[in-house]
Amino acid sequence: MTEFEKIYRDYFRDVELYLMALCKDPHLAEELTAQTFFKALEALPRFRGECDIRTWLCSIGKNCYRNHLRMTKQTVPLEELQMSGSGPSVEERVMDADQAMAVHKVLHSLPEPYKEVFSLRVFGQLSFAAIGELFGKNQNWACVTYHRARQKIQDAMEVEA
Repeated sequence: MTEFEKIYRDYFRDVELYLMALCKDPHLAEELTAQTFFKALEALPRFRGECDIRTWLCSIGKNCYRNHLRMTKQTVPLEELQMSGSGPSVEERVMDADQAMAVHKVLHSLPEPYKEVFSLRVFGQLSFAAIGELFGKNQNWACVTYHRARQKIQDAMEVEA
């Protein structure tokens, strides 16, 4: 089995679930997942391993989805984009290219399981139930761990600011 076949087998379902959460259309999610793995196959020699492979694949998938939206001139409803709170959330900071590197540095310094749980939730768009299952824990554990990781990142970002 080639390296790419192993990646495909191990991460196909995660990428498909992530894209399904984004587009909420099973047929489109399937098409985007195929595009994602095609692009990943082309880009695999350039993958430097600076992030989790699942994060890298989901990033490719998100870009495929954005391209689809651009090509079909679709937009996401404003209420789905709005977040509560006074300042930018950690998730918004990750989406802001200027602050993404700072968030990734803080994330990289977090101990496990905070780092992995946060990555699975934000980048992998996995449910707390799925994250808990991956760790052999329950949904509540995943939710608490995620929120603790999020708070640690926010605290570290405030110190740096």
